[in-house]
Amino acid sequence: MKYRIKITPIDRWVINPVNRFIGKSTTGGIVLFLSAIVALILANSPWKDAYHHIWEHKIAFGIDDKFMLDKTLHHWINDGLMAVFFFVVGLELKREIIGGELSNPKKALLPVAAGIGGMLFPAVIYLFFNPTGDAHSGWGIPMATDIAFALGVLFLLGDKVPTSLKVFLTALAIADDLGAVLVIAFFYTSDISFTSLIVGSAFLILLIVSNVIGIRNTFYYGILGVGGLWLAFLVSGVHATIAGVLAAFTIPANVKVDEVGFVAKMKEYLHDFKNADPNDVPTVTPEQLHILEDMRTLTKQAMTPLQRLEHAMHPFVTYVVMPIFALANAGVTLSSDTASTTTSYVAIGVISGLLLGKFIGIVGVSSLLVKLKIANLPEGMNFKHLMGVGLLASIGFTMSLFIANLAFKNPEYIQQAKIGILVASLIGGTLGFLFLYFNKDKSQSKVLIKNTNLH
Repeated sequence: MKYRIKITPIDRWVINPVNRFIGKSTTGGIVLFLSAIVALILANSPWKDAYHHIWEHKIAFGIDDKFMLDKTLHHWINDGLMAVFFFVVGLELKREIIGGELSNPKKALLPVAAGIGGMLFPAVIYLFFNPTGDAHSGWGIPMATDIAFALGVLFLLGDKVPTSLKVFLTALAIADDLGAVLVIAFFYTSDISFTSLIVGSAFLILLIVSNVIGIRNTFYYGILGVGGLWLAFLVSGVHATIAGVLAAFTIPANVKVDEVGFVAKMKEYLHDFKNADPNDVPTVTPEQLHILEDMRTLTKQAMTPLQRLEHAMHPFVTYVVMPIFALANAGVTLSSDTASTTTSYVAIGVISGLLLGKFIGIVGVSSLLVKLKIANLPEGMNFKHLMGVGLLASIGFTMSLFIANLAFKNPEYIQQAKIGILVASLIGGTLGFLFLYFNKDKSQSKVLIKNTNLH
């Protein structure tokens, strides 16, 4: 049977190319990288003063001066937009724990243990260089891995690395994200307002109860999560991004219609639509419209609200939130003192923590568990792949920059930390890519060649 799908010029030249670009696994990392480059260029251009000043403009929200939120643009980005980032991180965490790589304790053991090792060793190495003083509080900076950047580099390798390696790095980075969230929650909070915290807790309980009784409207959760939970945490002293993770964990993760019911009911709707009387004009008939609405409702009921939200918000976070964050935080003005800044104890602690700590923690802990036969490497992975992951995990860009702004009040220390993060991320990403590219599994290459010949 012949059928026709009308492709308009806007589809051909705009919508389809944009969708293909967004659909690629590497584009998120590329956009983030370009945003960081733009920030560095602006911070070292004749417009550097304007670049730094723009983030200090204040934006206020209030009612009759009685309730006023008056914060800088930089603060709104780091506490507001990044709460959306952490909300999506929370959705990913819940999905992985319920039905992903972290749902099977046996499979999750190795990446989770590697993630813990990849957090503890960097912190210890940083503290070795900064055992006391104000610089001491930066120990959390080298603990985090930037999942977008690390996976972006890994996906650039394509078939040169096994799929199991990508899954392992994803699970490791998600466990790492959870650890970073806990570190922020317990160690990087300001003076706590218990009244605001109680209000936030009440909204959290309401969201949990709403999930239990079966409310599935994502807009409802958005109103309570932002207008209640996030706002209360913002003024409580507990970092507002934690509210994003907590809100994400309250989103329902069950379907209303199972697979069997969905297929059976959809067949009925397709049969009804096929047999509905056509009207031979571009618009559909009221009967067809009603059937299409029923099909859309059924499709919505067959998806979990959690996955629906994650799928809908992921492009916004990848192509709006994270690039804006990079523009606001990656701009480091280089000067004649840059060499001394790079050799400061803060920068050395961050660089050593990310490059050495991540590698030792991930490779060392994983090797120990495998040698003791407590866990096994995923099928298709070998120790060279593991070493490559240890190098890629030293890309700490987004999360490390975020924690640096929480850890220090001194602008000089923030500058030193940013230099250390950028240097370590660049070296780690480059070495990881080259190591995996030139140490691809020969047996895997033979299989790929053989499959190619068969086709």
